[in-house]
Amino acid sequence: MTEHKNIYSALAAAQSEMGPAVKDANNPHFKSKYADLSAVVDAVRPALNKNGIAFFHIPSQSDFGHFMTTVLAHGASGTEIRADVPLILGKNDMQGYKSATTYAKRIGLESTTGVAPEDDDGNAAAANAPKQNKTR
Repeated sequence: MTEHKNIYSALAAAQSEMGPAVKDANNPHFKSKYADLSAVVDAVRPALNKNGIAFFHIPSQSDFGHFMTTVLAHGASGTEIRADVPLILGKNDMQGYKSATTYAKRIGLESTTGVAPEDDDGNAAAANAPKQNKTR
């Protein structure tokens, strides 16, 4: 494992080793694929851990509501990066809570690491782009 001065240099090194999160889960409602939480974890954990960064999630609440905090912690320097994502419940039961926390963990991990799902929309977007008017 390489020693880094702080979380920022360790994260920069980790990012150079990360690939995209693979879209391997199906959303039958939208007939599309997406990168679920395990795909995001698979995309970031090896590089983070190799560079001395651990990550974890803490559910919390404040006067502003419930949220999930994602923490990237650099053990060697004691520095960290945090991101709070609000928990928006679709249903007020444990299934709704679990769904909201899973989404928040994925969003927090993508946000703090800079990882993104693989891009399979670029060609479709380019094909459907409006035609440019070439008159001047």
